[in-house]
Amino acid sequence: MIRVAVADYGAGNLVSIARALEVVGAEPVLVRDAEALRGADALIVPGVGAAGPAMDRLRRRALVEPIRAWIAAGRPYLGICLGLQLLFDASDEDGAATLGILGGRTIKLAGAPTLPHIGWNTVEPRGAQPLFDGIAPGTAFYFVHSYVAAPDDEGVVIAEAEHGNRFPAAIARGNLLGVQFHPERSGSDGLRLLANFSAIAAGTSRPAEAVPA
Repeated sequence: MIRVAVADYGAGNLVSIARALEVVGAEPVLVRDAEALRGADALIVPGVGAAGPAMDRLRRRALVEPIRAWIAAGRPYLGICLGLQLLFDASDEDGAATLGILGGRTIKLAGAPTLPHIGWNTVEPRGAQPLFDGIAPGTAFYFVHSYVAAPDDEGVVIAEAEHGNRFPAAIARGNLLGVQFHPERSGSDGLRLLANFSAIAAGTSRPAEAVPA
């Protein structure tokens, strides 16, 4: 069983994420300071809301530099929704400077028929991706957002969705992973994705077996 640290900074549905991790055979650990990261095998940063307040809360928890150091060390990271967007340099939502791990910005979803984009939408991986192992192309996941990542390097985009314009639904650079949707709210396919992340963190190519059919 791997230990997955889940950043608790007041910007995510921690109960659902923790329960989903337990279902796929991982041990969730809520992290409110850098010390709590010790002994973790992987880190998930969830998030809802705006970038500026989220960064303020991460600073108050003294988690900004530990998160940067974790990623710099190549350790497994999964950003969910805002946790993906924070990886980039800044956000157009409120002008906030974010983590600056990846070049690019968070921008408003262009051409959207409605905002926020709420509900189920299909996701199309770009080729075979370990994070989407066992998940069919065109599978629907649950989204809640108005802003999306606009990376400088399109090569980090591993899956797309469409709501008006097409947008990055998932990104990856080595063990640095992020999804714009909410796997913890996406049924058995969301659980499969979290199991795949757990398998990546464990250094294996096979997902955890405790995933509902």
